[in-house]
Amino acid sequence: MLTLNTIKENPEEVIRRLAIKNFDATQVIARVLELDKTRRNTQASLDSSLAELKTLSATIGQLMKEGKKEEAEAIKAKTGEIKEANKYLEAAMKAAETEITDILLTVPNMPCNAVPPGKGAEDNVVERMGGIVPELPEDALPHWELAKKYNLIDFELGVKITGAGFPVYRGKGARLQRALINFFLEKARNAGYEEIQPPYVVNAASGYGTGQLPDKEGQMYHCNEDDLYLIPTAEVPVTNIYRDTILNEADLPIKNTAYSACFRREAGSYGKDVRGLNRLHQFDKVEIVRIDTPEHSYQSLDEMIAHVESLVQALELPYRILRLCGGDMSFTSAITFDFEVFSAAQKRWLEVSSVSNFESYQANRLKCRYKSGDKKPQLAHTLNGSALALPRIVAALLENNQTPEGIRIPKALVPYTGFDIID
Repeated sequence: MLTLNTIKENPEEVIRRLAIKNFDATQVIARVLELDKTRRNTQASLDSSLAELKTLSATIGQLMKEGKKEEAEAIKAKTGEIKEANKYLEAAMKAAETEITDILLTVPNMPCNAVPPGKGAEDNVVERMGGIVPELPEDALPHWELAKKYNLIDFELGVKITGAGFPVYRGKGARLQRALINFFLEKARNAGYEEIQPPYVVNAASGYGTGQLPDKEGQMYHCNEDDLYLIPTAEVPVTNIYRDTILNEADLPIKNTAYSACFRREAGSYGKDVRGLNRLHQFDKVEIVRIDTPEHSYQSLDEMIAHVESLVQALELPYRILRLCGGDMSFTSAITFDFEVFSAAQKRWLEVSSVSNFESYQANRLKCRYKSGDKKPQLAHTLNGSALALPRIVAALLENNQTPEGIRIPKALVPYTGFDIID
């Protein structure tokens, strides 16, 4: 969440930048400043009262030594009244602090100055494009038909076992999944990321730490009895490794990668745009996460973008990189770059990765800090990116590589699949 100091230093700038996300912060910022004034005034009154109590306690001790018991008892009675009043001051201060925190949890992160204004996806900026869009015949099949033809993915069986959005991968379809996971993990390890195998369920504190709660509570699967949440991405457990932690600056940037299944309710997802693998409730993804200093985090962001770009290039997929406008960004992000690959049979772009810098927004919620020498600890910056999400990658690979002989496997992936064609 935003720090109180950030808001106090320049509230007009906070309001201006949040407006780029189409969030009107005028009233909430005014309320936060009002509550902070109440908190500070109450704190001053409490400090003054505690100082008075200290003085009176010393006076009582002196009077008792001098045998002036009645005067001492009178002052004792006064200290009792002050202590009772202090309880109300402490309660008022606590209430103000709690309300400030509750409000700040509902305020999104400020976009950085490089974020373009805009309402939605149509206002995103294309940074660059790469790869060659294949020319397929008119009778080219979409991936859901290819999956059925070659017995790779059984969507109907998934409905029988669980429900829509939970496909069953079979034979070479399952091997292709495993190959992609291993390929992405090996590339991340070679790029210096430590591999993590995280839990697939997290507690509420972890959800609040990375910003899924309370903003995206309705999109997460919740285990009511245990009050645990199925993870929407490995970002959540991996980033929470560093919750309530003070890191050494010399150890930054920290670079982690993790494979996980991901679970998203995706309420209200219907229609042709979610057919087949286009949108699932359970899917596989390899994530990369960095913890860095504010001075270096944007270099880290560039390196993460380059890493994801190298993956789609290795898979020989046509792609484009988008710089998201304010209206299409996530609640927690300061800047986001989306990767999309072109699905030749569907004739549409499919998002396969988001790479984001959250600056200190998540770190403030996580209390993730770093220090150098004897300097005071300060908030780190957190970043993450999909490297990569599998479903739409698989969709594009199947569609773009279909031939009369079968589905060709990209050369870089063959050592991982053990076959070069699906026939």
